[in-house]
Amino acid sequence: MVTSADRPYIGRFAPSPTGPLHFGSLLAAIASYLQSRTANGRWLLRIEDIDPPREQPGADKLILDTLESYGFEWDGPVTYQSHFRERHEASIEKLIATGLAYPCSCSRRDLATAVRGPLGAIYPGTCRQGCESSDVAIRVRTHGNPITFTDRLQGRRTMQLESASGDFVIRRRDGLVAYHLAVVNDDADQGITEVVRGIDLLDSTPRHIHLQELLDIPTPSYVHIPVAENAAGQKLSKLTGAPAISIDRASRTLVAALRALGQTTPQELEAESLDEIWAWATQHWQINRLSARQNIAPQHYC
Repeated sequence: MVTSADRPYIGRFAPSPTGPLHFGSLLAAIASYLQSRTANGRWLLRIEDIDPPREQPGADKLILDTLESYGFEWDGPVTYQSHFRERHEASIEKLIATGLAYPCSCSRRDLATAVRGPLGAIYPGTCRQGCESSDVAIRVRTHGNPITFTDRLQGRRTMQLESASGDFVIRRRDGLVAYHLAVVNDDADQGITEVVRGIDLLDSTPRHIHLQELLDIPTPSYVHIPVAENAAGQKLSKLTGAPAISIDRASRTLVAALRALGQTTPQELEAESLDEIWAWATQHWQINRLSARQNIAPQHYC
């Protein structure tokens, strides 16, 4: 496995433009930002706009304006994942040419009775030996060898993809590149050395490491932070009605987010300027305060 060890630190925040920035997204932005700043590294901002049916017009600008109003400063220009479709497709074609990926005509209905594993329906390999249809997705082959990694907060993890999910999709039947392929490709292209994101993506990491190995690209280190939940125990998201964070109360919300991330902030910090709050946060940041935690309940930030 090619790793990110001994390379200059580069982190990133990569929101999808499906709606305004909510508190859960803010936590991921803060954690990735402070990891970068305390390592004297670079922090990149990437808009992951590869799923048009789910995107909201103008959401990207709203996200950028909100981040700016909270005092985030990214290094270099904002990149858009959709601009790299040609590179994504080249990686897919490489996998097909080497026999590591193949066309699949199976529909959701075809897989409705498939055995389910920790990642959903386990693909039974129906099209591994070929299919006749031209209306196809592209799946990458998996194997029975365990994929093991150590998350800085969640500890050592092992998954056998063949039994957890089977071969998974890297290009959808509608022609859109799947998230797993695109994110791996873009992280490698941007030289990302550490990925800080929500724990809801923890089970996706073995898939990403598998693709990194097949494409012979570096594997960054991974840090999966707890996700913020609403009163019903659901992850904060557009689908669960998470409200946009306030631009008018940025200092107060930023301090609340730091506390939700386990940082012991002085009470008077809420009255300080954004610059002073960020200076305090950079000096005192300790991500290990989140070790082994999987969720952040509403009382920690409301």
